[in-house]
Amino acid sequence: MNREEIVEELFRMQDRDYALMQIKIIPTAAADRFIGVRTPALRAFAKSLRKDKDTERFLSCLPHQYFDEDQLHAFVISLEENFEKCAAEVDAFLPFIDNWATCDQLSPKAFKKEPERLLPYIQGWIKSDKTYTVRFAIGMLMQHFMDDKFNTKYADMVAEVRSEEYYINMMIAWYFATALAKQYELVLPYLEEKRLDDWVHNKAIQKSVESYRISDEHKAYLKTLKVRQSK
Repeated sequence: MNREEIVEELFRMQDRDYALMQIKIIPTAAADRFIGVRTPALRAFAKSLRKDKDTERFLSCLPHQYFDEDQLHAFVISLEENFEKCAAEVDAFLPFIDNWATCDQLSPKAFKKEPERLLPYIQGWIKSDKTYTVRFAIGMLMQHFMDDKFNTKYADMVAEVRSEEYYINMMIAWYFATALAKQYELVLPYLEEKRLDDWVHNKAIQKSVESYRISDEHKAYLKTLKVRQSK
């Protein structure tokens, strides 16, 4: 299918009420970019397109006109199993992502299989001037380097990020809240030593206190670490 046929199919799957809901929760994308295709339908469509040679032409048609095209693009890339090809496609796509949903739903299978090969890419992405490229880099560290592969050098990379962008700062807070749930003793010093921006620091504590994965004892102590933010 070429790009025009793909868009036609997206409109055939349109749910206008769903589009209106998406417009409300994804404010950084223009309202006229939403067709309103539900995620399960997009994932199924991506699977059907993955082996179609014309799909590569669709992936090269950037930027896409519609949010739903971006979502479909993310799901198609996520199915790619060849690491080099997947990394190249992600690299090409990241600068055009303009919202948290597409960013967070881009989750390539190839990266899960070979996370160590991903690190050089993460190191470049996290220094980007593009909001969702940085957010994606932090998300990849959280997804692939939080359990048995965790190392404080990865937490250092995230802690060093300074930004005025809400969607970057929320991801940093999410990263440290997750790290506190999984690597409490190793990550606690980042809060005790106030190594994060004040807003991010407090948001990480808030998300930790709301988590069922953290003990009541740890939650009580984390509350004592909240800082007063300057107005």
